[in-house]
Amino acid sequence: MAQWTSAVGAPQLARLLRSQDPRAAELTANGRKLPAYRSLADGVRRLVLEGRVPVAARLPAERELAAAFGVSRTTVAAAYEALRAEGFLESRRGSGSWTAVPAGNPLPTRGLEPLPPEAAGSMIDLGCAALPAPEPWLTRAVQGAMSDLPLYAHTHGDYPAGLPVLRQALADRFTARGIPTMPEQIMVTTGAMGAVAAICRLCTSPGERVAVDSPSYANILQLMRDAGARLVPVALGERLAGWDIPAWRQVMRDAAPRMAYVVADFHNPTGSLATEDQRRRLVDAARSAGTLLVVDETMAEIVLDPDTEPPRPVCAFDPAGSAVITVGSASKAFWAGMRIGWVRAAPDIIRSLVAARAYSDLGSPVLEQLAIASLLESGGWEEAVRIRREQARENRDAIVEAVHRHLPDWEFSVPRGGLTLWARTGGLSGSRIAEAGERLGVRVPSGPRFGVDGAFEGFVRLPFTVSGAVADEAAIRLARAARLVATGASVEAEPPQAFVA
Repeated sequence: MAQWTSAVGAPQLARLLRSQDPRAAELTANGRKLPAYRSLADGVRRLVLEGRVPVAARLPAERELAAAFGVSRTTVAAAYEALRAEGFLESRRGSGSWTAVPAGNPLPTRGLEPLPPEAAGSMIDLGCAALPAPEPWLTRAVQGAMSDLPLYAHTHGDYPAGLPVLRQALADRFTARGIPTMPEQIMVTTGAMGAVAAICRLCTSPGERVAVDSPSYANILQLMRDAGARLVPVALGERLAGWDIPAWRQVMRDAAPRMAYVVADFHNPTGSLATEDQRRRLVDAARSAGTLLVVDETMAEIVLDPDTEPPRPVCAFDPAGSAVITVGSASKAFWAGMRIGWVRAAPDIIRSLVAARAYSDLGSPVLEQLAIASLLESGGWEEAVRIRREQARENRDAIVEAVHRHLPDWEFSVPRGGLTLWARTGGLSGSRIAEAGERLGVRVPSGPRFGVDGAFEGFVRLPFTVSGAVADEAAIRLARAARLVATGASVEAEPPQAFVA
């Protein structure tokens, strides 16, 4: 049985190899030119570690890659042999060769748990992409919910599909965005995680393939792993310019995933924004392949640059509702402590999700649903989101400036929205930087948490949760961690010093 889950064609691999910095691909440490096979092997290895070629992706045959890349077959054969010796390639007669990562210490995959509030005095927490609640809107929302609660206190309180008033408000919001929606197309969930978990339980079985952005949201990846899904990563487009549609079409054709999970709007962790054309083409590809497309809109309203006009929602290109399920949440646009999410899908899918919910959590808290409904109906939601955007924009600009100042070798694209910055760590191990950073009093998630099977070792994610002097101090501590990793020095086992902004 073949071990690969997707395939990379010879023209695609040749294009990816040519897009790399030629100086990095051709020179040794002392400035001499590398042998052609070594340059090719190093190029493939970098593509795997950066997640641009997924782990467990079948590579083209030697003759095909030689023709596409303009080298001899002997060069390709030698490069493949070097990759096998280093653990980045596995082969089996009759099944071809596929990418791998060397065996060794297990790399982090789960997301970071939120830091206890009492630890805030000694640790700068960049592990969780969540901001404090926007006031006074949280208090007003809860007060409004309390005034409405007596009407519901005389009922049993179980609403598996969600409160009718909130389902109507969410349907009206989709309709106002140009997506005609009935309340029967909405199910309220316990956060976006609860929404994706319910969809996975209904639509996939253990062992089935699920295609995912690469990188993607760490907690969702782990949720799917725990559900027994066989994840098939699909790299984002070059320079994080949305989706690589040819790669998606190839994965849907070759791997035949039952479901795909994507983040189109200010992607977590990269901040990428898929274009309208990419959205249309991905929906067409999913419909043709029979793949159910689950689209996470959690970050959609966090638009940070005023001149950015987000494209239409992905579900706008699926008017029949046969290919796209949309997931949303109040956690990023409003507050993570308000655990309310939702699903928009065809009515028959919603009915199936609601029926299956009797065997999981039965429903979401009534008081929190009433609070979100109060916000949506009163106009408070728009005001709260405006506050959230201003705060996140200020934090983003402070973090970008601090990283530029203290970590000039780190590379990143400044996102136009969302809550996260995806930074390449100057050729150093993101996992080791994260480990050293925590000892120095700054907590960041390393790149492999957002990948499948060890990709993105040279990255970290920086959320827009701090500003001013705290952002600067976080960058200073990360710079010290990076220097320790670069020199191989150790961090003394002592508690980090308290920092007061």
